[in-house]
Amino acid sequence: MGVALRVNQPVASGSAELVVNEQHFHRIVREGILKSKVSLDIGTADFKAMLVPEAGSRRAHSIVEVLRRLAARGVEIRLLHAGTPSSAALRELKAALPRNLVIRRCPRLHFKAVVIDSRRMYLGSANLTGAGLGAKGEGKRNFELGVWTESAALIDAVVDQFNSLWEGRRCVGCKRKDVCPVPLEEPELGER
Repeated sequence: MGVALRVNQPVASGSAELVVNEQHFHRIVREGILKSKVSLDIGTADFKAMLVPEAGSRRAHSIVEVLRRLAARGVEIRLLHAGTPSSAALRELKAALPRNLVIRRCPRLHFKAVVIDSRRMYLGSANLTGAGLGAKGEGKRNFELGVWTESAALIDAVVDQFNSLWEGRRCVGCKRKDVCPVPLEEPELGER
């Protein structure tokens, strides 16, 4: 049983802005993640405990703490990633995971997308890591490209793909069960 995908359908009706290299941190973290009010859907192949500096301060918090604070404010967060989070991120996740911060793993996931409040979206090459989003200094960050958009049609198409993985619709025909024996494996984090 296959999954019907909407491929090559027009996704116009909205502008797109190119996001390059160090612009990722400002656009995705500062203008996106930190300003989410209702929901945050994140798809990333790699997930590490990137540090997020407070604006106008020398203090910084890990992205896990940032997500935890957003969840405490009522933001519904879905994080879908491919591999095992970095050891620092995993330690923080095990310490406390709010109910409305849900994490699932699909080893075949390779896309990178951040959808904020179903109204704004980043789609590109950057993982949720310091090197990917430009939180590291010059000479250490990755060379990344992406698109920032408010195009409802494009956001809807990406969310459809995200949901097909999140809900396990792609697990039926998956040939990677040896890597992911349980569909949509959730991390062993203890009691929730």
